[in-house]
Amino acid sequence: NKAGGLIYQLDHYAPRADTEKTFSFPLDLVLRPHDERVVVAFGQRDGIRVGHAVLAINGAEVNGRFTADGKDVLEFLGNPANYPVSIRFGRHRLSSNEKLMLASMFHSLFAIGSQLSPEVGSSGIEMLETDTFKLHCFQTLTGIKFMVLADPRQTGIDALLRKIYEIYSDFALKNPFYSLEMPIRCELFDQNLKLALEVAEKAGPFGPGS
Repeated sequence: NKAGGLIYQLDHYAPRADTEKTFSFPLDLVLRPHDERVVVAFGQRDGIRVGHAVLAINGAEVNGRFTADGKDVLEFLGNPANYPVSIRFGRHRLSSNEKLMLASMFHSLFAIGSQLSPEVGSSGIEMLETDTFKLHCFQTLTGIKFMVLADPRQTGIDALLRKIYEIYSDFALKNPFYSLEMPIRCELFDQNLKLALEVAEKAGPFGPGS
């Protein structure tokens, strides 16, 4: 919203497959704590990459740096008595708090970009491009921002952003139970948004997973 709060978020992509392997002692990967998670710091094999996080041990999801039963992951994996052990690795999932923090951070960057632009009346950041994704942003006249993270090969994002704005106007703003600036919880909004994303994927040169 215009205050920088995240009022809606949807993960609409095909997540990369996690990798699960059974290991014997000693573990031939170097693990380190990072941002309240345990990640691979050195050693790559069988689809496991540096930066991948420990997601589960023996089929039980880990909770950050702790196992399902509250044990420290690094201490558990450092005990030979716990082997053989099955570990699932993959990209870590952002928590709700992390998503809120990132949205607020982009809101601040957007405002800074508007002030630093040499163009008078700059609209702020409309696109950020990296080698693996593009971030597209569309700000309405009322200050609401719509952002889409997509594969850099995906086209038609500008049209998609305007379609999302149309869906927001039709199914959120016209909902008598919705309050401005508050989180959007509307089934019709969800359904039409997912349909618009599917249409955009089929229209672009890059398919599902964008």
